Amino acid sequence: MSERAAKVTPADEEEQDDDQITDSAAPDAAQEIDAESETTPEPVTSGAEAVVRALENAGVEHAFGVQGGAIMPVYDALYDSEIYHVTMAHEQGAAHAADAYGIVSGKPGICLATSGPGATNLVTGLADADMDSDPMMALTGQVPTELVGNDAFQETDTTGVTTPVTKDNTFSSHSDTVGSDVSEAFALASEGRPGPTLVDLPKDVTNGETDREPDAPSVPETYEVQERADEEIVAAAAERIENSNRPAMLLGGGVIKGEASEACREFAIEHEIPVITTMPGIGAFPEDHELSLEMAGMHGTGYANMAITHCDTLIGIGTRFDDRLTGGIETFAPDAELIHVDIDPAEISKNIHADYPLIGDAATVVEQLAEAVDESPEATKWRAQCQQWKSDYSMAYDAPEDEPLQPEFVVEALDEATDDDTIVTTGVGQHQMWACQYWTYTEPRTWVSSHGLGTMGYGLPAAIGARIAADDDQDVVCFDGDGSFLMTLQGLSVAVRENLDITVAVLNNEYIGMVRQWQDAFFEGRHSASDYHWMPEFDKLAEAFGAAGFRIDDYDEVADTIEEALSYDGPSVIDVHIDPEANVFPMVPSGGDNGQFALTEDQL
Repeated sequence: MSERAAKVTPADEEEQDDDQITDSAAPDAAQEIDAESETTPEPVTSGAEAVVRALENAGVEHAFGVQGGAIMPVYDALYDSEIYHVTMAHEQGAAHAADAYGIVSGKPGICLATSGPGATNLVTGLADADMDSDPMMALTGQVPTELVGNDAFQETDTTGVTTPVTKDNTFSSHSDTVGSDVSEAFALASEGRPGPTLVDLPKDVTNGETDREPDAPSVPETYEVQERADEEIVAAAAERIENSNRPAMLLGGGVIKGEASEACREFAIEHEIPVITTMPGIGAFPEDHELSLEMAGMHGTGYANMAITHCDTLIGIGTRFDDRLTGGIETFAPDAELIHVDIDPAEISKNIHADYPLIGDAATVVEQLAEAVDESPEATKWRAQCQQWKSDYSMAYDAPEDEPLQPEFVVEALDEATDDDTIVTTGVGQHQMWACQYWTYTEPRTWVSSHGLGTMGYGLPAAIGARIAADDDQDVVCFDGDGSFLMTLQGLSVAVRENLDITVAVLNNEYIGMVRQWQDAFFEGRHSASDYHWMPEFDKLAEAFGAAGFRIDDYDEVADTIEEALSYDGPSVIDVHIDPEANVFPMVPSGGDNGQFALTEDQL
């Protein structure tokens, strides 16, 4: 209220004329004009500003990258933006951080790099996101257009190099259209089946003058995504489910990416169908529910693999049936008719024949099935059998206090010390398997790992991206192996600088453990290049970076050390020295029969 209006009495109000009313309203109008001027962005004047404007229009709040010559105009435009940029210690780390940010937030993560080696350093992260269908977008600097093809300093054919590992990539050729190129790439990263996109930005294009505002994020008119599955096939699949005696649901990563977790949970519980997940699908169904059989595949639970082997109807949703899940194709779900739900037609019957191909959005198609299934299958005996398998092939382990520390004990201890919504990231190797086997996941977007590409070094930069995307009250725990952690540990400098509250548990066996396990099983114990007894002391190395460092050698140190590390306000690293001979079981040899899993090394 204006000062004049505050002083007006009832008697005065009757005598006010039009001029007074206009005067009293004037300050409010002025405030509206000021507010509008504050919220209206300045017109773009360059290609680089158009790039940043496209990001802002898309709602981007964070970006990860490394500065360099060819991308410098974009960074200069970022200087005046509210987008928070996290400078990473290596471009590969920027890609993994953006990948994890996309997994946790559900929105494309953004990474930036300069031309040449900056762009090529992103390739591993792009390939990782491509294999796992994670939403992210890379912006790479490029030499000026007139120098392209001349072997100029730090020139690489970035679009040529990255075509096989991106969902879409674009060489931007004009300052007037560069902003819209970025908008389109952002939209493509998450529309339909998610994946990484890239826009290559020649320096003359980003430096060039333009006043053209970028288009709103949208996919090309030619890009079509089928939302609903064919109704006739849905009806046939529903009838198959109703008549099934041994049904099972197999939930893949597409369930989480398609926001279909709740729909799948409701469907499974309504019809009392046992649920299995792939490794990317961890968290799609609560593992503490009686219907959960947890993860299947090479290192899946024995009961999950038994259920797949003996089911008569398998409802696979958002999974591509890769080799680590199926083992030998001829022995995978041999008695089952397959209902396959996927948004990408290319995945239907690519590896496993689909008897009922349901192409469409996972959540939408599950809702279609829910409407079409009138009666639950009669599967009481089947559910009892699944529970019996849980008992027969328990994931219990021995942990004698007079023997070396078992990694499973450490994973369970960290799980017990944290909340259900804690986000877990990992590198790749034995520690990754223990982390998914012995942590109980109950919510989607809490498991962040490298699945298809199997990228060692993924864990720490992923924890950085996950921490920034996560809610403030969520914990972030990274399980890593000594070999995997060594590959990207320079990211600790980023975590310290940003004061990121993450806890890294290095399960240190002084081996590339999974390689050592395979060498023992299949190569007569010949440990060629897998012995890592030359590892540094990671607790002291963490302290050198400015993080908190801890070390665990014995069982009686576990609980107190974990509590201290979790309570530290900032990044902490626990160097956990585990049994160097600990192995991951169950295990199905590559190409083997999932129903013939090994529980000990002598069964391989």
